[in-house]
Amino acid sequence: MFEKAKWICKRGAKRESPAPYFRKGFSLEKAVQSAKLYICGLGTGEYYLNGVPVTDEVLITPITKYDSTVIYSTFDVTRLLRKGKNAFALLLGNSWYNITQTDEWNYKYSPWCDVPKAICQLNITYQDGSTESICSDKSWKAADSPVVFNEVRYGVHYDARLEIKGWNTADYDDSGWCNAEICHSPGGKLTDIPYVPIRIMRRIAPVSVDGNVYDFGENLSGWMSVRVKGNSGDQLTIRYAERISAPDQIDQYSINFFTDPNEGHCDRYICKGGEEECFEPRLTYHGFRYAEVSGDCEILSVDACLVHADLPVIGDFACSDELLNWAHQALRRSTLTNYFSFPTDCPHREQNGWTGDASLSSDQCLYNYDMKIAYKKWLNDIKDAQRPSGEIPGAVPTSGFGYNWGNGPAWDSALIMIPYGIYRYTGSKSAVAQMWETMKKYMGFLESMADNYIISFGLDDWLRPENTVACPVEITDTAYYYRFACIMAECASLLGETEQEFLSLSENIKVAFRKKFMKDGKMIFDTQTSVACAIYQKLYNDAEYDEAAAHLADLIRKKDYHIDCGVLGNKYIFDALSDYGYADVAYKMVSNPTCPSIAHWKNLGLSTFGEMWDLSLIRHVSYNHHMFGEIGTWLYKHIAGIKPLAPGFAEVLIEPAFLPHLSFVRAHTAGISVEWDQNTVKVVSPVPGKLSVDGKVYGFDAGTVTYDRKKGKLDK
Repeated sequence: MFEKAKWICKRGAKRESPAPYFRKGFSLEKAVQSAKLYICGLGTGEYYLNGVPVTDEVLITPITKYDSTVIYSTFDVTRLLRKGKNAFALLLGNSWYNITQTDEWNYKYSPWCDVPKAICQLNITYQDGSTESICSDKSWKAADSPVVFNEVRYGVHYDARLEIKGWNTADYDDSGWCNAEICHSPGGKLTDIPYVPIRIMRRIAPVSVDGNVYDFGENLSGWMSVRVKGNSGDQLTIRYAERISAPDQIDQYSINFFTDPNEGHCDRYICKGGEEECFEPRLTYHGFRYAEVSGDCEILSVDACLVHADLPVIGDFACSDELLNWAHQALRRSTLTNYFSFPTDCPHREQNGWTGDASLSSDQCLYNYDMKIAYKKWLNDIKDAQRPSGEIPGAVPTSGFGYNWGNGPAWDSALIMIPYGIYRYTGSKSAVAQMWETMKKYMGFLESMADNYIISFGLDDWLRPENTVACPVEITDTAYYYRFACIMAECASLLGETEQEFLSLSENIKVAFRKKFMKDGKMIFDTQTSVACAIYQKLYNDAEYDEAAAHLADLIRKKDYHIDCGVLGNKYIFDALSDYGYADVAYKMVSNPTCPSIAHWKNLGLSTFGEMWDLSLIRHVSYNHHMFGEIGTWLYKHIAGIKPLAPGFAEVLIEPAFLPHLSFVRAHTAGISVEWDQNTVKVVSPVPGKLSVDGKVYGFDAGTVTYDRKKGKLDK
C-alpha cells in the first residue's frame, strides 16, 4: 500500500521538540473520480486536505507495540480534492510513541521511542482512468507548530503567538519551511488491522462553578474546550481532577501520583491577543470530573469534551430500582471512559492496559457493546507482547513492564477468556482462530510453572476489603488453569484440532485441585472468594453445587450481607449465587448501604466505579475503574435473565430472577429484548429459545412471546 512512500520526520527534530507540522502542495489538472488516503502518523495526528480535516476521528493511530505492529488508517478523501492547487497537511503529536517524561512503567525508554513521524500515500484515480499518487518523501515541508509540549499523562502546552495562519491550506507559501527528512520506521509491520475510531462523543456544560473550579457532574475522559479573550502573552492554565478538597479547590494527588504533581494532567495556553480564541488540547486526554481554569485572560465559556472509542451499543438495561440503574450507567461510563486504543484501568493516573481489569470486565462489555473489532485489535497487542516462553505481561501494550510482576493466570485470563467470550456472545470464531497459536504457547508456559498441576504465581484476589483473609493465589491460579484447559478443549474442537490433550489436562488439574483444596466436597479454605471460585470455575462435582451455593449465601449473611472479596471473588460471586437461586442474597450484598458495597459508592456521590471498596484507605485511589464490573453482567444475565444457549445467541434462555421489590425490568442485547413485571414476562427474540419461569420451562420460536405468571400460561 505504501510502494512509493517514505517515513518522514522534521529535519533536526529532537524528542522534546515542539509538535511538527508537515505539508505538501500539489496541483490537479484533471477531474477526480476517487481518492484514497493511506496514512500512519506517529504517535498521533491531525490530517487536513485543503484546510479541512479528513476525518472526525481524534487521537488517530491506535497505540501498539510499535516495533512489532504499526496500524495505518484509510480515508476516502474524494470530496476534499479540487481541480488546481491542493495541499495535504499534518500535525503530529507524541502519544505513546514518544513519551519523554519518566514514569513508573519505563515508557520513556521504550525501544521504539523517537521523534514524531509519518508515512502516507494519496492514491488518486481520475475520471479518464489514469492514476496518480502523492507520497510522503523529502520534498515535503516541515515546521514547528504552536504545540510546544505534549505528553500523555501531562498535557498540551500551546502558544498561540506561534500560530501560522493558513498553514494547512493550498494557498499558503511554505518556501520558508525546511524540507522533511527521510527517517527509519518504528520497526513494526505496517498493517490495516481494523480499529474502533476515537471521537468527541459529547460536549458537556458544567453543572456548577465555584471560583475557578468547574464541576461537570460526572467522571469523564477527554479534554476541555475553553474560549478566551486576552492580550498577547496572557496565559491560561487548565488542571484536571476527579475530586475536590474544598468547594473551590481541586485535589490532583490521586491522578498525578505517577507524574510531576504540579504539571501532571495540566494544559497550558498562551494567547495571541486581539480576538476571541478557543483552546482544545487534542493531542492528549485526561480523566476528570472537575477542572480548575485560571489565567490572565478573560474566560468567555467553558465546556468539557467527552472523548473515547466509539463502541457500537448493542444493549441497555433499566428497572424500577434506582441503585441498579445507577450501577448500570456508572459502569458503562467507567467502561467507555477507559476505552481508547485498548481497555485501560483508569483514564488518568496510569492509563495502562491491565489485562486482568479487561478480562474481569469483558462479559459486561460484550452484553453492552459490539466489541469484536476493539478486542481483536487489542488481542493482537497481546500476541505481540508474548515472549518466546509463552509468558505475557500484566499490562498490554507494554514497553517491557509486567512480566516479572503484575501478571499470573488470573490477569493473563484475557488471552483465553476474551477470544472465547467473543465466540460465546457473537458466534464468531475469528478471535479464537487469530489467537490459537498464542493460546497454545501460553498453556505451555503454564505447564512449565505448574507443580503437580498446581499453579501459584502472580496477582491474587486483588483489592479485597480491609481486614479480610486473602484467598491463596494457588486456589485462584489453579482454578483458572482448569478453566483454560476446558476452554482450550472446546476451542480445539471448534477449529478442527485434537481436543484430547486439553481434556486430559483438565481432568488432571481438577483431581489435583480437589485433593489439595477440598475435603468431603467442601473447600478447606473457607472464604467467600474460595467457595465462589470453585463454583464459578466448575470444580465441584455435580451433587455438590447446591450445598456449596447455600454455604456461600450463609458466608455472606454472616458478614451482614457484605462482600469480602477482591476483584476475582467479585467476578465469581454473582453467578455462584444466582445460578443456584440466591439472586436475592446477591442483591442484598449489592444494596448494603455501608462499605464494602456498590451502594456505598453510590452514596458517596460517585458517577463511575471505584478502584477499591473503601476509597478512604489510600489517597491516590482512583474513582474510575471498571474491574469490579461483574454486576453489569448480572443485570443482563440474571435480573433480566438473558443467557445464550448457543454461541452468538443462536438460541437463548430467558430466566429472570424475580426480585420481589422490582416492579419492572427492561433489557435488550444482541437483538433480544425482555420486559417483565411481577405478573408478566414479554420476550421479543429473533431466535428460538426457552423461557424458564416459576419452576417451569417453555420452548418458543422466534418472534414475540408473553407469559402470564398468574395464569401460568405462555402466549406465542
